[in-house]
Amino acid sequence: MSYRADKIMSLSGGNLDNKTTKGLQNYFKRVLKMGMHGICFSPYEEKQEPGQQITEKQIRRRMKIIKPYTKWIRSFSCTDGNEHIPRIAKEYGIKTLVGAWLGNDAEINKKEISGLIKLANEGYVDIAAVGNEVMYRQDLTEDELLVFMYQVKQAIPDTPVGYVDAYYEFSHRPKITEACDVILANCYPYWEGCSLEYSLIYMKDMYNQAKNAGNGKKVIITETGWPSFGQGLQGAKPSQINALKYFINSQVWSEKENIDMFYFSSFDESWKVGAEGDVGAYWGVWDKEEKLKL
Repeated sequence: MSYRADKIMSLSGGNLDNKTTKGLQNYFKRVLKMGMHGICFSPYEEKQEPGQQITEKQIRRRMKIIKPYTKWIRSFSCTDGNEHIPRIAKEYGIKTLVGAWLGNDAEINKKEISGLIKLANEGYVDIAAVGNEVMYRQDLTEDELLVFMYQVKQAIPDTPVGYVDAYYEFSHRPKITEACDVILANCYPYWEGCSLEYSLIYMKDMYNQAKNAGNGKKVIITETGWPSFGQGLQGAKPSQINALKYFINSQVWSEKENIDMFYFSSFDESWKVGAEGDVGAYWGVWDKEEKLKL
């Protein structure tokens, strides 16, 4: 076996270490201009948080910013103004993965499921996600989640329905995997303490674990990303340079392998500090002022 320059770093991504910061930024802009499959939509402005009402005006403003760069958006809720996200996305010609946010409040769950079904029946949902990391948070039992999933599947039989969770949950919970038309897997090397150097290899393994659990069902990476600032987690170090490299490597890989991937996230959101520590506010491709950050 002989040296092949085109194979160097093929497992862990492109050879980006010899690029200057300016060179990385230019490469990032070229990749971004080529377009993403999808991006997670961040609707909350500074001093807003989930549970507060968001307006059509702010959704429309942010949708206009991301429109040139993505084919799909992912939303997380069908209440408190979030129900306008898929409607406005369709105006801009963007496809939608629409989520019902499920937790431990039965009344909110009922409203979310009703809202998801309504949006799908009105033609605003291309893929429906019944819950996000509910098993990970242990907000519902497996049987309780399955009731919601089959309720939605029955109500919108012509729309693919899935459930979003960490990639490993689909091998641990075969009943949920069976209920999914499509496997919606969150894959975060960062949150498992993986260094940037090995992050792409790590994500490939995450994806393949979900794929194996799915037994032939389509797998979509519904979240992956890297924070640009904050305190690190073991070998995972937030920085603008690392965020640039991760974005480039993950986008190039997913495009080359024809894997549908939603990058997390579109805009920085300060409210996430409460749940994730200081890194929570720095996952966006654009900052909280809606300026391109990377």
